[in-house]
Amino acid sequence: MNLSAQLSHADTPAESHSVKRLVLSLFPGAGLLDRGFQEAGFYVVRGPDTVFGQRIEDFNAPAGHFVGVIGGPPCQDFSRARRRPPTGHGRKMIYEFARVVTEAQPDWWLMENVPQVPDVHVSGYRVQRFNLFAWEFACRQLRNRSFQFGSRDGLPLVIWRRTQSQFGRVAPAVLAKDRRRNFADLCELQGLPRWFDLPSLSRTAKYRAVGNGVPVPMARGVAEAIRDRRVTELRLCICGCGRPITGPRRQKAATPACRKRIERSHHIERSHHIERSHQP
Repeated sequence: MNLSAQLSHADTPAESHSVKRLVLSLFPGAGLLDRGFQEAGFYVVRGPDTVFGQRIEDFNAPAGHFVGVIGGPPCQDFSRARRRPPTGHGRKMIYEFARVVTEAQPDWWLMENVPQVPDVHVSGYRVQRFNLFAWEFACRQLRNRSFQFGSRDGLPLVIWRRTQSQFGRVAPAVLAKDRRRNFADLCELQGLPRWFDLPSLSRTAKYRAVGNGVPVPMARGVAEAIRDRRVTELRLCICGCGRPITGPRRQKAATPACRKRIERSHHIERSHHIERSHQP
């Protein structure tokens, strides 16, 4: 079903509840992020996909149809694993993501990428940025992903994480060019069934598509946080990670890593302030 047909179907009175959870997915790839949102009760419409020769540059989103826009633009330019200088493609695709959000005017948007990705700013949205590890959602691997969540109302996400001690050892992170594992093992570590397949793709393209995706349990955890988002009386870590704080009132950071992140943010803010003060 194409995009216009899906929207037309969703606009009927019988589908009014569906419209409230209708999400546009950009850069869908193998659909791991989509699957997590679907498991949380959202209805996902796939946007343009390079696998089928489609370009996001040629895509225009209709305004007012989607409650949210999700997606993971290409991360190679920002990855620590890259061996070549950045091409500029990554920043261009982030710009296209922001452009589509501006056109669609959803209540919220979610962008996923590697931790080194730059901040995204879309006019009218307050942004919460946080990192997640796959093992925090019972995936037995060390995958680390960065999320930026923009919302019109500014209500933060409360992210419920597990501790690593709840399930023991974890495997090295899944990568797009993963040659250590067979495809079934790769899928299982990413939260997919072992029988999952992409029959129209080559072996290399299958590994890349699944390896680049968000582990499904992680995607579902974020989707549930968005679905259940509301005004909360919980005290949350001020770094934006979404962790509740149960300690004394003076405590602002949930973990030592959060404390370092806050200190680093303050240092950057001070540096910017000094730079501005020295400008003519």
